[in-house]
Amino acid sequence: MKNIAYYEGRTSLIDEMMIPANDRAFYFGDGIYEAATVYNHKIFALDDHLDRMFNSAAIVNIKLPYTREEYAAILKDLVKQVDHEIQFLYWQVSRASAPRGHAFPGDAKPTLYVYSKPLEKVEMKDDYHLISVPDTRYFHCNCKTLNLIVNVMAADQAKSCGCQEVVFIRDGLVTEGSHSNIHIIKEGKLITHPLDNLILPGTERKHILRYCDQLGIPYEERAFSLDELKAADEIVISSTSQPFMRAISVDGQPAGGKDPEICEKIRSCYWAEVADLYE
Repeated sequence: MKNIAYYEGRTSLIDEMMIPANDRAFYFGDGIYEAATVYNHKIFALDDHLDRMFNSAAIVNIKLPYTREEYAAILKDLVKQVDHEIQFLYWQVSRASAPRGHAFPGDAKPTLYVYSKPLEKVEMKDDYHLISVPDTRYFHCNCKTLNLIVNVMAADQAKSCGCQEVVFIRDGLVTEGSHSNIHIIKEGKLITHPLDNLILPGTERKHILRYCDQLGIPYEERAFSLDELKAADEIVISSTSQPFMRAISVDGQPAGGKDPEICEKIRSCYWAEVADLYE
């Protein structure tokens, strides 16, 4: 198939999939989601994504009906049916399909929606441009829910300014981007916001820290200011489909771009793991 969609046991092409209007994802954004890259019909870092999925479900009190192994089996089967070497895999679990009402329905049965489509390439660019915006989101950013309107509005603001991503600022400190984690490198050390309720625990963030351990690169998990970001040797943006992007400007001023060697070392660890999926 050229792409595939799945909803509660039914499969079709993405554009042909029908989902009930009573699904609470439609009414309230009442659900959680994950996204992963697929190489050679193998899902990259699937265990990490399932860990985060089950954690998100626990935070919002969605009682997942399947085991990790059952979810993994569904996802692995679906990506094998798409005729493309590299894919973008997305899945979400809503609380239920039930008549609209704010309180959780008593007989809630979570629904699973999945799609996978061809992805031309995974990007690692060196020319990202950023703008800083106030972080007006709520206090559960560590949960990967469907409630992303502030992120969407911020991403569109960045696009209208000719930038690729925003830098959310809360109480004077950098939290993350609209769809990514943000890190800095200063004097050979990587600095990243600690895991708390203000940022998403990104899977690529986790891998970057693991790569630093492998390479002997020191790192520190602490909040940093916008001024620190602008004065950093490197500004790194990480997400599933863009695992390690380098920024070269913030708010229209040049920034970063001073330590490409350390960046290439970390990137090489990612590509080495991708190569393992072809063996």
